[in-house]
Amino acid sequence: MQYSQKLESLEKVFEELTEKMADPAVISDGDAYRKISKQRSDIEEVVGKYRDYKTAKSQLEEAHQMMSDPEMAELAAMEIERLEPELETIESDLKILLLPKDPNDDKDVVLEIRAGAGGDEASLFAAEVFRMYLRYAETQRWKVEVTSESESGVGGMKEVLALVSGNKVYSKLKYESGVHRVQRVPATETQGRVHTSAITVAVLPEADEVEVKIEEKDIRVDTFCSSGPGGQSVNTTYSAIRITHLPTGVIVSCQDEKSQIKNRAKALRVLRSRLYELEMEKQNAAIGAERRSMVGTGDRSEKIRTYNFPQNRLTDHRIGLTLHQLDLVMEGRLDQIIDALVQHYQAEKLQKEAA
Repeated sequence: MQYSQKLESLEKVFEELTEKMADPAVISDGDAYRKISKQRSDIEEVVGKYRDYKTAKSQLEEAHQMMSDPEMAELAAMEIERLEPELETIESDLKILLLPKDPNDDKDVVLEIRAGAGGDEASLFAAEVFRMYLRYAETQRWKVEVTSESESGVGGMKEVLALVSGNKVYSKLKYESGVHRVQRVPATETQGRVHTSAITVAVLPEADEVEVKIEEKDIRVDTFCSSGPGGQSVNTTYSAIRITHLPTGVIVSCQDEKSQIKNRAKALRVLRSRLYELEMEKQNAAIGAERRSMVGTGDRSEKIRTYNFPQNRLTDHRIGLTLHQLDLVMEGRLDQIIDALVQHYQAEKLQKEAA
């Protein structure tokens, strides 16, 4: 099998890491234990799949040998019929698992949703899309913490920023970045005409302190009173935080918590992620340009996905996927879309690897 040498090497490393995790000296060293545990976890799936492959291959070889025994031939033929497609499936899975891994896939994310073209209707849709992601996060058992939000006069959201943490968040949400277009009859429309509006979604991998170190001398911290819809004061103490990163001009605000300390901590997490993204763009201009082109300006014509409410239809324009289940999608049932996007981009990577 192709890659067998690499897989044997990974299995050996996995066994060595498993032994280290049982070493009392490692167990007593929290940092070392976490590091080794993460290394082991990173290769556990591919090693498990390789072991499945070796088991199925051994069983298939035995079945072929049994074909020479007249009494066992029929049973052996049934085993061969079962095992051959199973082995092909495992091989395909291994090829995908061995693809170069996105280093950000295991990261938590900063989710940013902003109303674009369409006024009040765009702000209402932004609120609905945020709710859609909240519902999806619930199914994944992720934690969502709002850092800042700006409401519109009609109960929608001009923008909302949230920290989403859990298992492999970025790997599942990274393809959501871009312009999401909605087509429907707004509640304020008296003649029943379908309007088109747009919002932008950005998914940024959250950087940890090791990756992005923020110096106190490089930031200016301002405090202010949190405010709600219509400018009313939500909190009469100066608990809301605005942090300006002086070298880059990046500004982050957080007013979700009543505690100034908690708001500062959340704002720093968002700032760190934005600075991390800036650094990633410098290192890889092509990827940075691709992301900027996806998010665009929020104009109706720049879209990755269209939500057509009159026809209960969702279309993802990047992969040509159309679902007539928009009502279910808006309730957070995103697995079919996300799985299709992951498979599409995995297939593209496989083609490049084979070329």
